[in-house]
Amino acid sequence: MDPGTLQAFSVVVAVLAVVVAMVNLASQVRRHTQSLQSQNYAKALDRLAAVQSHLSLNAAASQIFSRGVRDAGSLTPEERIQFSWIFYEMFGTFEFMFDEARRGTLPPHVWDRWAVTLSWWISMPGVQAWWSARPTPFNPRFSDFVEACIKKPLFDSDAAERWRRFLAS
Repeated sequence: MDPGTLQAFSVVVAVLAVVVAMVNLASQVRRHTQSLQSQNYAKALDRLAAVQSHLSLNAAASQIFSRGVRDAGSLTPEERIQFSWIFYEMFGTFEFMFDEARRGTLPPHVWDRWAVTLSWWISMPGVQAWWSARPTPFNPRFSDFVEACIKKPLFDSDAAERWRRFLAS
């Protein structure tokens, strides 16, 4: 084999090796991203499940939550603090999911679902009162998102009305 052919063959082998290495690296990055997405979703669900568990097992907290969602002004100052802690945890979880979705480390369909849920909660008068009065901020991009949900809700108003009728019956 002449030196020119040998050199061309070596270049082709080197290029193929680089292509194989890049495909392998891309596959590893994809698997790592999927793993991060699963971990982040699990973290968010754990946080929300803790709030739900607390509310379902603690009748007094559930009562404060229910009254506060409708009218935060109906709560005593101590109850408003409890109400605030519940919503700081919920909206802190929403903020975490919002940030992770923007980074690509939370599946888009997961954030889409919880964005609608956040929009539904922020439509409640007591939650809007809490949002307006909160003493500590959330990050600016998340806060802008919440403000946009207040102005133009993302949820299905018919579904929300069915829920309200369910609660009233």
